[in-house]
Amino acid sequence: MPRTGDRWNSPRVALAVLALGLFSGGVATVVTRQTVPPAAVRAASPPAAAPALASTPVRVRIPVLGVDTRMDGLGLNSDGTLEVPPYDRAGWYRGGAKPGERGPAVIAAHVDSTTGPAVFHRLKLLGAGDAVTVDYADGTAVDFVVQGAERFAKSDFPTERVYGATEEPELRLITCGGSFDRRTGSYRENLVVWATMTALRSPSVA
Repeated sequence: MPRTGDRWNSPRVALAVLALGLFSGGVATVVTRQTVPPAAVRAASPPAAAPALASTPVRVRIPVLGVDTRMDGLGLNSDGTLEVPPYDRAGWYRGGAKPGERGPAVIAAHVDSTTGPAVFHRLKLLGAGDAVTVDYADGTAVDFVVQGAERFAKSDFPTERVYGATEEPELRLITCGGSFDRRTGSYRENLVVWATMTALRSPSVA
């Protein structure tokens, strides 16, 4: 039966975890979110001197996986937790760098839902050398190449590696992974794909 339980850690995770339980088709659906301290948001932002992209990222494409989906900006809820995207599209963390700006841009999406596979269901198949493209509303396209992927227990998420400042534009794709814990209704791990920028194409050449 399809399962869900996507979760990705927020910057400088240190505070309490909130669990939202839903029940659909007899399956406990749990989405957990973690509090983002205000200082973490500032730390995750690109350096002030870095060039900024004026438009908004609206789509992510991963040709080798057949992924071509819209993206929402993810902010913070009133309780300080990171928002989660809908199951049918991805989300990028607005508190950090935009894809193509200096620093780590973070894109998250669900692995599955109670109705079947979700956007990042096949993310675990990505390997070094695979291409990822982020499209902006003004026609700008930013190309990345995958460097590798790692899985981490949710209790041992590498927050600093994922959200810490970098000198170059980098990308992290995050979803759930590992085995499914039926007791908690959640996956036991996070999958993180690491990628670096290869090109930024203006609307005239994108």
